[in-house]
Amino acid sequence: MALAKKDMWKRRKLRIRKKVQGTETRPRLTIFRSGKHIYAQLIDDTQGRTIVTASTVEKELKEAHCNKEFATQVGKLVAERAKQAKIAQVVFDRNGYRYHGCVKALADGARDGGLKF
Repeated sequence: MALAKKDMWKRRKLRIRKKVQGTETRPRLTIFRSGKHIYAQLIDDTQGRTIVTASTVEKELKEAHCNKEFATQVGKLVAERAKQAKIAQVVFDRNGYRYHGCVKALADGARDGGLKF
């Protein structure tokens, strides 16, 4: 029996999460894509808390949708907020999504903003 698209995404997501762990000094940069928006978070897995968030839903990016231009802006915004929290290095968690399009644009924006991964 073939697996549903969502089940395949969950499998990929768990396979990645087995290998990627965020710490206080090097948190995990994880992303989530919906049909209209893209979200990014820096997570410390040792304490189980979110340090920094950014998304296209926020006031700074009003009327933004999930396209490459706005994904790059979200990446730069999360990098700026990470600098304020004194974070320079992160571990990138693509969350089961293919590394292209909005996911790649967000990663490039975060790198341009100063995050290293």
